[in-house]
Amino acid sequence: MAKAIFQFGEQLPGFNVPVLNERAVRAAAGILFFFAMVTFMNAMLLGNFQPTRVFVIAFLIDFTLRIFVNPKFSPSLILGQWMVRKQEPEYVGAPQKRFAWAIGFAMALLMLYLIVIKGVIGPINMLVCGTCLLLLFFESSFGICIGCKLYDMFSKNKVELCPGNVCSFNPPLGAGGTWVQGAVLAVFLVAVFNVAGWVYGHSASHQVISGEGASTGPHDPAEAERCKVPEFAKKIGHEQQWKLHNGCQ
Repeated sequence: MAKAIFQFGEQLPGFNVPVLNERAVRAAAGILFFFAMVTFMNAMLLGNFQPTRVFVIAFLIDFTLRIFVNPKFSPSLILGQWMVRKQEPEYVGAPQKRFAWAIGFAMALLMLYLIVIKGVIGPINMLVCGTCLLLLFFESSFGICIGCKLYDMFSKNKVELCPGNVCSFNPPLGAGGTWVQGAVLAVFLVAVFNVAGWVYGHSASHQVISGEGASTGPHDPAEAERCKVPEFAKKIGHEQQWKLHNGCQ
């Protein structure tokens, strides 16, 4: 019974190593990415770090269960498995996933100490959160496990059963697209850049003409109190950004 509870991956016939369902893993990564992005934006734009603190604790519990108990008991993987229950499983090697998740676990521990315990607000938080978001984004969007690639670089054992068979698959020439597709992408990016310049310029002109950017008046005590920049925004150098997002001048 203990063996069934405390194990990492499934031992299935035909596989030399324990395996995990990659579809459930990617779904779980997408779920975590969504909540991580919401809490990150709350901290970055609104200066509300409370959702981040809650997410850090939840993330740490989730990864503790994944690594030290059994991935089957990870809440995000339970939900991810349910979401993809009608899809055929794609089994990948568990050892490299454990290494990748250990990286996430280490970052969660660091964030627990900095944000939850010490209440530190600064660039290091943004750096760690940004790294975590990057790892989750690549996993959920492209099926690229950056931690697994690091495991492959440093492991003495040959990595087996990589997602998308990237361990042994050699893509044919031109698999990444043709020069015509590259040209279309370049034209699209240039067009979007020009549209963005027009939109921002038009918006600024409209605000000046309509008076939308005008101050409500320095003599309004209530407005002056509302627009008082909090200390956390000053500490992280987001004073002007805070004013912008709160409609203050």
